[in-house]
Amino acid sequence: MTTARLPLFPLNAVLFPGLVLPLNVFEERYRAMMRELLEIDEDEPRRFVVVAIRDGRETAPTATGMPDTAATAPAVERAPADGFGPDPVQTFHRVGCVADAAKIRERSDGSYEVLATGTTRVRLLSVDASGPFLTAEVEDLPEDPGSADGDDTPTDEAGALAEGVLRAFRSYQKRLAGASERSLTTGADLPDDPSVVSYLVAAAAVLDVPTKQRLLQAPDTATRLREELALLRKETAVIRHLPSLPATDLTRDPTHPN
Repeated sequence: MTTARLPLFPLNAVLFPGLVLPLNVFEERYRAMMRELLEIDEDEPRRFVVVAIRDGRETAPTATGMPDTAATAPAVERAPADGFGPDPVQTFHRVGCVADAAKIRERSDGSYEVLATGTTRVRLLSVDASGPFLTAEVEDLPEDPGSADGDDTPTDEAGALAEGVLRAFRSYQKRLAGASERSLTTGADLPDDPSVVSYLVAAAAVLDVPTKQRLLQAPDTATRLREELALLRKETAVIRHLPSLPATDLTRDPTHPN
């Protein structure tokens, strides 16, 4: 299994392979990370690991998105492991996603706008807080299409599940009218690869962080798609019985699988 040591960026969010992540970076420990990434030739991948913070753990104020008001935020001086307990690896979920920072733009106040794309899943082996920012030793977590029953191949099963998930997702979308920012509008917009479909749906569905994390670390594509199918049907049924709740509220307050 291939291992690597990469900068670690903890968030109260889950990044999936193939998905875009905008970041507003104003804490000094993460500014230091971006300065180091900028030393890498722009033709080479500027990689770091995004990992979700477990529920109930303190998190840094650095947030996703690029709000204009953040441009005036002062630099926050915190040690690399501040807010993450005496053993940071216990604070994070063990499966994360490598991000490639395609865009890193420094603002006049020294903060950064970053636009990164998820690439591959990794498993955290250890976390090091001895430098100016957290780093992690990680190992690749390959995407397996999954086991199949009967005479179907794993690819056939995952493909059939992906079609069912897309149908369920379109029904779910109709119940989330107004949530266009999360919309996967037509089948023509979607790839054929079942694993890519599974990641896109996991990212676009309005679910809480623990549920998204469970989908990210699913042992294979077929398992992820099966869980998504159950979740989408359940969430669609819940929304159907909440006609008085505006759909925009559902996008702000994630629904729960329970």
